[in-house]
Amino acid sequence: MVLKEKAEIVDADGLRRIITRIAHEIVERNKGVDDLVLVGIRRRGVPIASRLAQRIGEFEGRVPAQGSLDITLYRDDLSTVSHQPVVGSSDIPVDINGKVVVLVDDVLYTGRTIRAGMDALIDFGRPRSIQLAVVIDRGHRELPIRADYVGKNVPTSRKEVIGVKLTETDGTDSVVIKEAEDSAAPAA
Repeated sequence: MVLKEKAEIVDADGLRRIITRIAHEIVERNKGVDDLVLVGIRRRGVPIASRLAQRIGEFEGRVPAQGSLDITLYRDDLSTVSHQPVVGSSDIPVDINGKVVVLVDDVLYTGRTIRAGMDALIDFGRPRSIQLAVVIDRGHRELPIRADYVGKNVPTSRKEVIGVKLTETDGTDSVVIKEAEDSAAPAA
C-alpha cells in the first residue's frame, strides 16, 4: 500500500504550541511536578515526553523524571506484525510506585497501543495514577481509552494515516495526513 501525503495539518510552530499547552495542562492538573513521571512510548512518544519535560522545567524550575517504554511484547497483534519482532529497551530510571505517570504518545487511534503501554508500565510498579498525553487523537477507538491531554482532535477515515514528524526522528516538525493511493489509477 502506497501512502500519499494529503495535507500538513500542524506545522512546526503549531507543534511547539501544542507541546507548550499540554505541558501547562499537566502541571496545572497535578499542581506542580512532585511525584510526576513522564514516560514516552517508543518511538515518537519518547522525544515528545522529553520536550514536555523540558518545557515544564522552563516554567516550573524543575524537570520531571522521564522514562521510555517499549511495548512490542505487550501488543495484542504481535503474531500478525512479525515472526521476529524487534524488541527495544525500556528505561524508567525512577520508582513509579505511588507516582503520577503521564504516558506520552504521538497519535491515539484504536487505543490498543495505550493498553499495551499500561500493561508494560504495570510491570515497573503500581503508580498512583496513569494519565495519557497525545499530540493527535484521530478517533476510531476499539477500547474504552481516552486521553487526558490532547494536542488536536483530527477526525479521520480509516483509510487515512496521521504522521507526526519530529526533528529527532524525521528531521522536521509537522503533522501530516496521508491517504492510501489507488494503485490502479493511471499515473499523472
